[in-house]
Amino acid sequence: MKNLLDWKKSKKRKPLLIYGARQVGKTYIVKEFGTQQYENMIYVNFEKNKIVSKMIDEDIKPEEIIKNLEIAFNQRIEKEKTLIFFDEIQENTRALTSLKYFCEEANDYHIIGAGSLLGVHVKKKNFSFPVGKVDFLTVYPLSFDEFLLNTNNEMLLQEIKECYRDNKKIAEINHEKAMKLYRDYLVLGGMPEVVQEYIDSNSLISAIDNQSDIIESYRSDMTKYSEENTGNKIVATYNSIPIQLAKENKKFQYKIIQKGGTSTIFGDSIDWIVNSGIATKCEKLPEKVGVPLEMYKEIESFKLYMNDVGLLTNISDFPLYLIQNQQAVNEMMIGMLTENFVATSLKYNGINLYYWKNNGECEVDFVVQSENGLIIPIEVKSSKNTKSKSLNMYIQTNKPKYSIRISSKNFGYVNNIKSVPLYATFCITNKSLDEEKCTK
Repeated sequence: MKNLLDWKKSKKRKPLLIYGARQVGKTYIVKEFGTQQYENMIYVNFEKNKIVSKMIDEDIKPEEIIKNLEIAFNQRIEKEKTLIFFDEIQENTRALTSLKYFCEEANDYHIIGAGSLLGVHVKKKNFSFPVGKVDFLTVYPLSFDEFLLNTNNEMLLQEIKECYRDNKKIAEINHEKAMKLYRDYLVLGGMPEVVQEYIDSNSLISAIDNQSDIIESYRSDMTKYSEENTGNKIVATYNSIPIQLAKENKKFQYKIIQKGGTSTIFGDSIDWIVNSGIATKCEKLPEKVGVPLEMYKEIESFKLYMNDVGLLTNISDFPLYLIQNQQAVNEMMIGMLTENFVATSLKYNGINLYYWKNNGECEVDFVVQSENGLIIPIEVKSSKNTKSKSLNMYIQTNKPKYSIRISSKNFGYVNNIKSVPLYATFCITNKSLDEEKCTK
């Protein structure tokens, strides 16, 4: 909502496109924004409103679109007082193209476009995207701090933020409470409908019933909206993610999808999944790294994470009691969920994901770049066992200003390693990486 308000007030405002996977709440938040901040709103869903869709197909000049929308909805559209919301805009290529002309010729009209498969659509060949003529915003599932806010744990949330900032241990009773909520989040994830059901019913079992519907809607989109004969490949690639992450070597392997699989066969499927917002890539860095990290990545080697850890838990058919009692579960398996949780937490904060591996067997889960160009390694542990040859090797090779270790241990700062409990991963932002008080 804050981002939408900033967009509305900006003197350099352009038409806004909102990305995000299906059911993360794009339509809901834009409608709330329109209701609260404008005198009226014109809402067009291009999947359902074929009449308006055909009308825009015929003429995309801004003055014609405004006139025809006013007639269709019997409602005046006033500059800066009316929000025009084009939902599922990927269904109408001409509507997408029209945003360029609104930017150039009628930018005092406020227009937002959103779509569940917008990222997939704009990557298609032979499509003229309005480059430089639109603003962008990506909506993700609820992060863990948003989960705390919505479950009436705001005071605990503030305590976590303070302890992260000051490298101060949190009271053990609060640590245990936060770890319990974290384990609930591993099961639930952050899809709004799932979290709302958990709040309403106070039941994990009741809430996760909604996850299966979301997963099936994703699979349905893969077959319905992909190019001819590629839907089954996309589904198979998506279904392979838990198996990929359960391996000791989590590098994505095409042969896991299908015997003899290659990037030629399944490369487009991975692009579809990533562009749709239902998975994210973490790409490999070489032994010696530098700024910017993007210039050092080895694009042929990557890991693939689901956009929501709750959906990963569900699709993996993980028994809930094993998550609640982590001593009873194989560390590699719970590590899969833990690593995915950290990956999505960083991604929700706008941090690009990379991992590091030397020529031997040493691997650091994540390496991130701060706002001012600091390169910080992040090691992830699912338990309190934090011994690591890999992080030590990275430190010897690249000599970072400091390092971060995320685990189930309390906050701390020892030997230039900042200890961050799993539940506090949301505190790691591009900006906070620069603000760290490095103390020996």
